[in-house]
Amino acid sequence: MFKPVSYPSFRSVLGQRRALSQAVRVAGAHDALGGRLAQAAGFDAVWASSLEVSAARCLPDASVLTMTEYLEAAAHTQKALGIPVVADVDTGYGNNLNVAHMVHEYEAAGITAVCMEDKLFPKMNSFVATSHTLLDTEEYCSKVRVAKNAQRGEEFFFIARTEALIDGLGVEVALERCHAYVDAGADAVLIHSKARTKDQVLEFLQGWQDRAPVVVVPTTYPDWHADDAVKDGVSTIIYANQGLRATVSALRDTYASILSHGETTHLEDKIASVKDVFALQRLADWQELESA
Repeated sequence: MFKPVSYPSFRSVLGQRRALSQAVRVAGAHDALGGRLAQAAGFDAVWASSLEVSAARCLPDASVLTMTEYLEAAAHTQKALGIPVVADVDTGYGNNLNVAHMVHEYEAAGITAVCMEDKLFPKMNSFVATSHTLLDTEEYCSKVRVAKNAQRGEEFFFIARTEALIDGLGVEVALERCHAYVDAGADAVLIHSKARTKDQVLEFLQGWQDRAPVVVVPTTYPDWHADDAVKDGVSTIIYANQGLRATVSALRDTYASILSHGETTHLEDKIASVKDVFALQRLADWQELESA
């Protein structure tokens, strides 16, 4: 009988990978199809990216969409997968009350991990050349405590993301903030950087000394091999937007090629078959229900 897929919690996946001295590798996605393709490729988890979800609506990653819209995308993705979704929840969608509501709703939807950044609401995407003012450290710690107190199950995992390097405040400030966040109850920290090298992140890791799991997003320093990152103290690597960028390139080229050639024969051996799409939809499993 066809049943919904089951999946482990992010906490359990992280524990398994750390026991093997490996990183949890996470692929960004904005919908269930992208998540299922990431799972098929072998990723350990999927990042429900606010950049990707916003871009899929042709809107900026600037707190324009609501929590409900981001949650819907993450929940639809999680229901389709056998691996956990890590939800990008921006700044928690408001104040402490909003953070508590966010945890209740995401946990109820089956999301086992969220990542909340320490910028002021409304936020702007970290790679945009603009001001990225941070919330006061104690105010963010208050949000962390509220989030951890709001969770119902022990498996729920809270990642505290600092934008100190994005705001130009330096590694020392990033370390001070992340220590405070773990003191407040965060299960892991994400150190974000838009530098062209990993040097600042390495400096952070050396000062951090593996106090809690560290998550990185090597978008602007893509030459950091996963094995080397683990040796340097990284527990989780998020490839946050490569899937979105690949989709943009592939669709742009495909659509232009169709118009240029006037037919699609030249593309048919380069694009997925309809049969492949049916497999991703688990069509055969659904058809079994008709004869149950």
